[in-house]
Amino acid sequence: MTNESTSSTPLRPPVGGFQEIDGRRLYLHRQGTGGPAVILLPGASAIGLDYFGVQQGVSRFTTAVVYDRGGTGFSDDAALPRTAAEVATELHELLHAQGVPGPYVLVAHSLGGAYAHGFAQRYPQDVAGLVWLDAFHRDWDDYMPAEASLAASVRLSPTEEQLRQALPGIRQMAAELLVDFPADVRDAVVEYHVSERWIHAGIAERASMADLAVELRAGADLPDVPLIALTPLGVDPGQQALMSEEALRAMHDGKTRLYAAMVDAVSDGEQRILPDTGHSQFVFERADAVVQAIRDVVDRAGRA
Repeated sequence: MTNESTSSTPLRPPVGGFQEIDGRRLYLHRQGTGGPAVILLPGASAIGLDYFGVQQGVSRFTTAVVYDRGGTGFSDDAALPRTAAEVATELHELLHAQGVPGPYVLVAHSLGGAYAHGFAQRYPQDVAGLVWLDAFHRDWDDYMPAEASLAASVRLSPTEEQLRQALPGIRQMAAELLVDFPADVRDAVVEYHVSERWIHAGIAERASMADLAVELRAGADLPDVPLIALTPLGVDPGQQALMSEEALRAMHDGKTRLYAAMVDAVSDGEQRILPDTGHSQFVFERADAVVQAIRDVVDRAGRA
C-alpha cells in the first residue's frame, strides 16, 4: 500500500469529543445507554456524523457510538490507506479507553465492512451481531462483472481535480440529504464534505480495496452471530456517472447474490432489499430501515 498523510482539518465537531490513542486524537460521539453497544463504521469519504440521524434512533434503545478513523473526519492525521488490522486495533483501543463494554453490534457501511470484518477476525469474542449496510465484502469480485470489480472501481474513481469541480453540487446534495439534522451538525458535516481532507482521505482509502480483500481472505470468516444485510438497489448518482446501465444491473444482481450467500453462512442471517434508494444516500433516505435492522439485531443478540 502507498501511504499519503491527510492534511489537518481546521473544522471542529459540534458534538462529541476526543480520545487520545497512540498519540493521535480520535473523534467519538456516544449517546444512549445499555447494551449491546452499537458501533457505526463509516464508508470511504464518510464520517461518523453522517450517521447522526441513525445514531439518534438507535440511542433510544441502546448505546450508540459514531467515530472517525485516524486520518478522516475530525480525527487527527494518519498515513492512508491503512490495513484492516490497523483500523480494527485502533477501534478496539478506542472503545476500551472510553469504557464502552463489549460485545458490540457492528454496523458497517460501504468500505466500513472491511474494517468490521477485520475487527471480527481479531476480536471475535467482542462481536455480538452485525448489520451490513451495502458494505464491503472480501468476495466482491467473485460476484461482479469486470466493470464493477474492486480494481476497476478504483481506476474509474474521480480524480482530485474532478472532485474539486464537483464541490458545489456535492455541497447542495449533502445539504439536501441532511435537511433533518440539527443546523450545527448539518453545517459541520457539509463543510467537511467539501474540504480538501474529504477529497484526499476518500481517494486514499478507496485505493486500498483490492489489498483489503486479500488481507481479509487470509483470515477467518465472519463469526456466526445475528446478521442483517440491507441491499439498496436504487440508482446511486456516483455509480451512474461511472458505469453503464448494463454494468449497473449486473452489479445489483451480483451484490444481491453476494449478500444472500453471506447471510446464508450464519445461523441467524437475513437480507432485506431496499429497491427505492441507492448506496450513498440510503442511510439518510431510509434511516428508518437502518434503525429497524439494528434494533432487530440488538434484540436477537440479546436473546442469543
